Amino acid sequence: MQNKFRAISLSYKNAPVEIREVIALDEGSIHSLLVKLKDFFSITDTLILSTCNRTEVYYTHELDISAEIIKLIGLEKGITNVVDYLEYFDLMNDDREGIEHLFKVSVGLEAQVVGDMQIANQVKRAYQASADLDMAGPFLHRLMHTIFFTNKRVVQETAFRDGAASVSYAAVELIEELTFNTYQPRVLLIGVGEIGEDVAKNMVHIPDAKVTITNRTFERAKALADELGFEVIPFEDCFEAMKNSDVVVSSIMKSEPFITKSLVKSMDIPSYKLFVDLSVPRSIETTIEDVPGVLLYNVDNIRSKATETLERRLASIPQVENIISESIDDFYNWKKEMLVSPTINKLKNALEQIRQEEMSRFLKNADESQVAIIDRITKSMMQKILKVPVVQLRAACQRDDADKLIDIISDLFDLEKVSDKKNDA
Repeated sequence: MQNKFRAISLSYKNAPVEIREVIALDEGSIHSLLVKLKDFFSITDTLILSTCNRTEVYYTHELDISAEIIKLIGLEKGITNVVDYLEYFDLMNDDREGIEHLFKVSVGLEAQVVGDMQIANQVKRAYQASADLDMAGPFLHRLMHTIFFTNKRVVQETAFRDGAASVSYAAVELIEELTFNTYQPRVLLIGVGEIGEDVAKNMVHIPDAKVTITNRTFERAKALADELGFEVIPFEDCFEAMKNSDVVVSSIMKSEPFITKSLVKSMDIPSYKLFVDLSVPRSIETTIEDVPGVLLYNVDNIRSKATETLERRLASIPQVENIISESIDDFYNWKKEMLVSPTINKLKNALEQIRQEEMSRFLKNADESQVAIIDRITKSMMQKILKVPVVQLRAACQRDDADKLIDIISDLFDLEKVSDKKNDA
């Protein structure tokens, strides 16, 4: 039975934030899940992607083991009733469907804010995590590098990545819109992970804002604050800083809410206080909206405010889809050729073995110059002999008709006894 590329996807399209935050995997959980998949199912090509908008597992296997993988996610997260979450997962068992989905996710076509540039780096980190555990074989290596090249083409050939329209930028535009009538709005940024750092860098678009940064690792917050000219405070002072802020943006990772209703109720709110929760799981209790004067937005509330950028990106989608289609076709051509690659290598090795044996047999008394000349001549002859069967094998691949030719060549040269390892001699 042939291996197929499959995908499991839980995203903002089919699951609200309260479901996504339960399933979301941190770096340690991803590592642990990869190890389990390797140990339990001997999978060699696996990619696990978990962001605030999606948790996805891509894998190559001859059997559909998606249900088992979801159970392992439940085990990893301590969810006893993981079957109750099955309805939120989209399962892709068609080879091309899974590949196309990964392409679209990686370039930002599936992002909540179309063209989100963060996703490309998140996919790269997911790939690195797999490679570090030897869970990326030739198939996944080729697929990922094709995707990276596709991303470059999208940037260079379209307007899809022009401007900024990520979740973090959308959050900044929301802050700008809601603090329009506030003189020098005081903004507190809690957490400087990837999203928090992006929010901080995009805050330069609100030049009047007084921005303060805090983070559990003070040095990281200070380095970013120094770079951007913002104030930095120790993490233990953030509750006091909240009281004096007009806007609080939280992007920290915690298993339970960091900002609670009781905490917010203790604050003096003369007119309004805006809270923006960019964390998954959520770091702010939703009930804080019950407190008079409080506005709360989370990742599901935020939509792109950069209308011009969004319109350009939407207009570029057909171009992006064409580039993706071309890349997938190229990848499938390679994938087809991979089917005959072992036969080609065996044929080369069989002919090389004959060449070496005959060289040894007839050139025992030849001097070095004669050996060099004969070696060059016989290598050239071998390449010419190989050319036709190799071209025909590759052509048969593109016609999906290689099996018969593989069998004929294997029988003619008795290739079952020959190694398919590349011989560079």
